[in-house]
Amino acid sequence: MNIELKTAATFMATRARLLDRRRFEVLFREGDPAAALAALEGYRNPDGGYGRGLEPDCRSATSQPGGALHAFEVFADIGPATSPRAAELCDWLASIALPDGGIPFALPMPDPFGSAPFWASADPAVSSLQITAIVAVTAHRVAAHDPAVAAHPWLARATRYCVEEIEKIVEAPHALALAFAVKLADALGDARLVGNLGRFVPDDGVLAVGGGIEGEAMRPLDFAPEPGGPARKLFRPEVVEADLRRVAGGQHQDGGWRVDYTSYSPAAALEWNGLFTVNTLSLLRNNGLV
Repeated sequence: MNIELKTAATFMATRARLLDRRRFEVLFREGDPAAALAALEGYRNPDGGYGRGLEPDCRSATSQPGGALHAFEVFADIGPATSPRAAELCDWLASIALPDGGIPFALPMPDPFGSAPFWASADPAVSSLQITAIVAVTAHRVAAHDPAVAAHPWLARATRYCVEEIEKIVEAPHALALAFAVKLADALGDARLVGNLGRFVPDDGVLAVGGGIEGEAMRPLDFAPEPGGPARKLFRPEVVEADLRRVAGGQHQDGGWRVDYTSYSPAAALEWNGLFTVNTLSLLRNNGLV
């Protein structure tokens, strides 16, 4: 499994937005965390949340949960450095949390132009396990080196909501919700919770994404990206190995990786390239392949 990091650097320099170039530099070129934070600042709103296309398929200028997810990715990347913006983002998330502790999939947007329908039409009065879980997973990555995030009441409340919702699951949820729930249980090191969710995960780890394009699916590394956690025990070693080969082999000749789902605007199609390439390289590095 040969990863061409030099070619990936060329791809990032020529095809990625500034934020993802800065993330790549921090992760693989000993870049300055302050530069990544400066690039992220352009997506921040005065309320402490993030929007303005930080989530490529949510183009609204308004602060959105999808933007929070990608902001936390940056705060995780810069570790062990920290930023007060991370705890401020937790404050914003606490301000939009619903009474049960969950957050809505998306908030109302007066400017939905170019945003995916599932973002633009989401019900802001209903908590979403899918978005709450993946935002919490990424916040826990930040909490590993940022005491202010680790101690923030929002993270504890959101995690409690997710665990309670996971405990209620009796039928297979949507593939994305299931993958993000497994990731959270894995991040918490909760083998029992992982095992309960595992009954909905096929042995080969391939689960079609309802409503997605042909061939779009969650795969073993979408459920269990980190080695050593309880989620890896859902799969035989050869299944994980095969999925690592699949991911590594997905590098194109230009050095980048491509998403296997629909982009809802020309800008999003371009921006996903860099974002997905950085995240894929990070996954491969965490698994000892970069």
